[in-house]
Amino acid sequence: MGHRLSKIYTRTGDSGTTGLGDGSRVAKDDLRIAALGDVDELNAIIGVLRAQITASSIVEKAEWDKSLSLIQHWLFDLGGEVCIPNYNLLQPVCVEFLEKDIDRMNEDLPMLKEFILPSGTLVCSYAHQARAVCRRAERSLMTVNTRDQNIQATALQLLNRLSDWFFVASRALQRAEGGNEVLWQKNINETI
Repeated sequence: MGHRLSKIYTRTGDSGTTGLGDGSRVAKDDLRIAALGDVDELNAIIGVLRAQITASSIVEKAEWDKSLSLIQHWLFDLGGEVCIPNYNLLQPVCVEFLEKDIDRMNEDLPMLKEFILPSGTLVCSYAHQARAVCRRAERSLMTVNTRDQNIQATALQLLNRLSDWFFVASRALQRAEGGNEVLWQKNINETI
């Protein structure tokens, strides 16, 4: 790989456009750029989650870090697909991995009977935040696909499964730190 990022500023975006990977230019508020921004934000939150897990009392830090590193790499692949229309980098194995990992994590979790508030330990809360941003990224990507119809199915599946993964991960992380899930109370106003 050459010196792809040897010059950080190019001034080519000063007029409100940005370049896609295929050489075309689009407005910085284009739906495709918004989707890229949502995926980038998700990746940044995962970086914060990884750092928080490292600083936590969780025993299985290496296993969590390995999974989150894989996810971050897949999100970069997804960004490549969004940046270069009709380009395919993601493979179905990433979706299969997430499904197997969801099943593995769920084995040790109690059955849900109530909704869970996005709360608890800091690690758990960051996983919930990642889940929420992932859902937004999924909506953004779906909007691009509805308009352009050139987003690969694996990309949409990845974000759909990933938000589920973060939900189950938030529960598993909460337990790993010895915390309790914060359940939604249906008629909370009656307790005031």
